[in-house]
Amino acid sequence: MIQTMKGIGTTVLVVPESAIDINGHVNNVLYVQWMQDAAIAHSASLGWPTQRFIDLGRTWIIRSHTIEYFHSAYAGDTIEVLTWVAGFQKIRSLRKYKFIRPSDGTVLATAATVFIFCDLHSGRPISIPAEIQQTYPLIAPEHEP
Repeated sequence: MIQTMKGIGTTVLVVPESAIDINGHVNNVLYVQWMQDAAIAHSASLGWPTQRFIDLGRTWIIRSHTIEYFHSAYAGDTIEVLTWVAGFQKIRSLRKYKFIRPSDGTVLATAATVFIFCDLHSGRPISIPAEIQQTYPLIAPEHEP
């Protein structure tokens, strides 16, 4: 489920048993999957579903991910994944995330992804059109959740 408020998308999920690793908590790899899912859902909620980019012959590729883990999550936990766009450069976009367990308000992790805007067919970076940049409200650090 995605909700968008003032440029911040919120995806709510329940941790499945299959997400639990040998250490008894959510496997770190799942956070990257949830980041991708939240970014796609947030973009779609703002009018840019994946198909719209494909129709333009454009795509986003990932340059880097950073994640800082603070607390563990467990099977059955409800998690809110908040995501927002923090900035644009010529061919880059910085998207941030916050993982929260709403039952106790615990921040589980924070994360960021640097995306590069590319031509879908050549794979070469291209400038992000103003039309796309204007769709995503930028969230300044002082307004981050």
